[in-house]
Amino acid sequence: MAFKWLKRKKDPKETPPPEADVEVPPSESLADDVDDYETPPVEEPLETDDAQRPEEDDGEATPEEMPLAEDAIEAAETILPRGGFMSRLRQGLAKTRDFLNTDIEDLFSGKRQIDDELLEELEELLITADIGVHTTMDLMDKISSKASKIATAEDLKTILKEEILAIVDAAPAAISSSAPPRPKVIMIVGVNGVGKTTTIGKLAARYRRDGKKVLIAASDTFRAAAIEQLSIWADRAGAEIVKHQDQSDPAAVAFDAVEAAMARGMDIVLVDTAGRLHTKVNLMEELKKIKRSLSKKCADAPHETLLVLDATTGQNALSQAKLFDEAIDLNALALTKLDGTAKGGIVVSICSTLNIPLKYIGVGEQIDDLQDFDPQQFVDALF
Repeated sequence: MAFKWLKRKKDPKETPPPEADVEVPPSESLADDVDDYETPPVEEPLETDDAQRPEEDDGEATPEEMPLAEDAIEAAETILPRGGFMSRLRQGLAKTRDFLNTDIEDLFSGKRQIDDELLEELEELLITADIGVHTTMDLMDKISSKASKIATAEDLKTILKEEILAIVDAAPAAISSSAPPRPKVIMIVGVNGVGKTTTIGKLAARYRRDGKKVLIAASDTFRAAAIEQLSIWADRAGAEIVKHQDQSDPAAVAFDAVEAAMARGMDIVLVDTAGRLHTKVNLMEELKKIKRSLSKKCADAPHETLLVLDATTGQNALSQAKLFDEAIDLNALALTKLDGTAKGGIVVSICSTLNIPLKYIGVGEQIDDLQDFDPQQFVDALF
């Protein structure tokens, strides 16, 4: 089957410009013997007013409109009934749904019958929605075998929905332990601009809403204003934070955070890391070093390594996931900004291609818009 889509020029607006990534040689202070490290005093959460808020960030949303700790739980609970989970999910996937449904309807305009030409156009449509070439070819083989049952756009959408559900439902699910470790250490990684800091703030608020004691490790010591921005999120979510000065050793911050969490009886430790390009070898080595320092203080830590991906980057998100996984063994994914793209098909591509559970999807800026990924609800919202 011919690929007409290859002949089209890519719209430069669809591809975000690469972000600058400062190469910093890995720190050596904890490379060999983290046990000899002398723990500096842990600072309390930063009190920040409007005048002190950082102006620089990595392209993520700032928490200025997020409610304070006591109000975070109440705000999330009042937002949920207003639209409901499915309503917010459908709203977040509106661009992708409109793109798919409208174009499928157009395929059958003028009472067209299904033929090779129509299937070619459908193939192009699915690839444009970022479902991916390999996954699209698998879908097209299954649709072609059922062509005799397709007479209308609704018939095609029904079959397409069934086949997409089979793909996303077969993806590995996140494993939940009946007796989670205490503290549970979650290391959050990702390139700059994917919404990593925002995701940490939302995760902290979720755990606080569940009655958990949360501590955040500000191990992104490279990016300007990263510590201040994360401090605001910690304050808003009612979480504690461990931080050092800018340009400090990230592994030392992570080590101190776990030590503080164990001393204070914390349930959850969220370890922030510097945003980095997945092609920067020395910076990926810094992530490995952070993992080693965590495991020296707490056995089996980190218990979860979560990669945050930006849905608007399309197939580049797959490349990021593969290279991060090779370097630090990922076991969970969070896909953000699904509400800002018509390429929600990247979810199907991720589930089909990667053997890593898709745990969260982000479909908005509200505190409760980071949602657990549910295959059935996702497909229902997509059509």
